[in-house]
Formats: sequence, structure tokens, C-alpha cells
Amino acid sequence: MNVSLLTVHASLLTIQGVKMQLLTRKFTVTDYQKMAEMGIFQPEERVELIEGEIIKMSPIGFKHGVCIISLTNILAKKLGERALISVQNTIQLDNNSQPQPDVVLLKNDLEVYKTRHPQPADIFLIIEVADTTIKSDRSVKIPLYARANIPEVWLVDINEQTVEVYGNNQLNNYQTMAKFTGDETVTIMAFPDVKIPVNQII
Repeated sequence: MNVSLLTVHASLLTIQGVKMQLLTRKFTVTDYQKMAEMGIFQPEERVELIEGEIIKMSPIGFKHGVCIISLTNILAKKLGERALISVQNTIQLDNNSQPQPDVVLLKNDLEVYKTRHPQPADIFLIIEVADTTIKSDRSVKIPLYARANIPEVWLVDINEQTVEVYGNNQLNNYQTMAKFTGDETVTIMAFPDVKIPVNQII
């Protein structure tokens, strides 16, 4: 691996009251892809690159899995061929982040995705489904998507049975967040005719 591709960062670690400076390296997308090609990750490992750090993803529980299946079926029926539905596949936000969102609505350009991962300009909507990861999704994933200029993000909270809709992205921040539950409906910004009751999702 070409070490020159890695960005070095300094951080502090306190051990028994003594502060020690640590140097950490941030991985680029190129580094990450080379590691995968070299077989550093086990086939069953679920990892993603977030702001230069390789993050181990949580196992998918039954409720999480069923929610993704429901979303995929609903979106397919309501959108038809107007968008592609990508489920737990890689997207590339920049040179330091390749997350794997639960569901992504993409522009219908399949030939392009044969040569590269989908990028922000290709994305209508990202949906993250969370139970144990709800806090980190709010504090890490949502701001990450905002900085990448993703127009709309849904965060499905399985525990609270709600859908949080983030939109109106200005200056790399979502200006609006609305929470929906029960028989309330959520609407996709790019497809305003598509209305989905929350209780069909969860």
C-alpha cells in the first residue's frame, strides 16, 4: 500500500493520567479498495469507509431486515422504472467515504454504474434503517450525507416506529427535519406523487 496516499492525523490518548499524542492514518477510497482486493477483509465481514476510517457494520436483525424488504417492495411498486433501487450497496461520496446505506434511490442509468459506484449527483434519496445504531446514524451518517450534498435522507427508527425525514440541504446542512409515525405518510422530494404510510414501512 502506498503510504503517501494516507493522511496523517494527530490525536491525544490519556493513559493513567498521562496524555500521549498518537498519529493515526486516514484511508482513501483507493487504499480501501486495494485492501479489499488483497483479501484483508473476510468475505462475511460488513465494513464501510467513513471519513477515512474503516467501520465495522452492525449485524442485521430480523426487524431491520424485514423493514428493508418492505421498503424495497413499496418503492418498486410506486416508482416503477423512474428510479433504480439499490439495497445495501456501496456509494462513493468523496475520496474518503464509501458507505453502504440500507436503501438508495438512484437515477436510472445502469450502464454508468457498471464502471463506477454511484456518486452524490446520482442519488435522489438515501434511507438508513436503525435500531442499535440510531445515535451514530444521527450524529455521523446524517451530517456525512449533508456534506456530500445528498438532497434527502430518511432515518427509519425501528424502536420508536418513526421515520425522520431530512431535507432542504443548504450549505452542507439539512435545514429541515420532520418526524412521521403511524398512519402519517412520507413523500419523496424527487417524486412528490409518491406517498408512503409509515405503518407500511415499519
